[in-house]
Amino acid sequence: MLVREAMTSPVVTIPRTATVRQAVRVLHEHGITALPVVDEPGRLAGIVSEMDLLKGVFDNDPRAFLRPVATPAAPSPRLVEDVMTRDVETVRPNTDVAALAELMMETRIKSVPVLAGSAVVGIVGRRDLIAILARCDARIRDDVLAAIAEYGPDGSTWDVSVRDGAVELQGRADDSAQRIAGVLARTVPGVTHVSIHT
Repeated sequence: MLVREAMTSPVVTIPRTATVRQAVRVLHEHGITALPVVDEPGRLAGIVSEMDLLKGVFDNDPRAFLRPVATPAAPSPRLVEDVMTRDVETVRPNTDVAALAELMMETRIKSVPVLAGSAVVGIVGRRDLIAILARCDARIRDDVLAAIAEYGPDGSTWDVSVRDGAVELQGRADDSAQRIAGVLARTVPGVTHVSIHT
């Protein structure tokens, strides 16, 4: 499965000159956890997450402490560009979702912008990947059968069973038809493994 099949698009972005408060509102209104930050021509300049936006925005409540707590001398960050992450991991629409998942696990990044050229065309978050894995086996089976019927070679018939996202193909077909059926099954969202038995 490719990133373009998993990404959220169109993507909600925010300019680097927006205030932290504006970014908080955008995240809240859209129910998302991160925003790609763009500059004037619309190129990716960074990314801002919920955690970035929480830096220094709350003053201490004196009721929570026995002794008075000094308030910070520096004011809270005001602009998105003051709190955003500038060194951003990105992927392309044709990146394999397995490679993206590996990147997210290794780096502990929750959201990754998707670029086509220099344009931000989508974003993939952990929630997007979880949503794909949550697809029911019956729907995955229907989609595998539909993909093979539409794009597979004529004359090959397959019995398809799915358990927890793992697809098992059974049928009589030559090596070429087997490879094609396996590839088609792997493109279906929610498929975690494909085995072929003839």
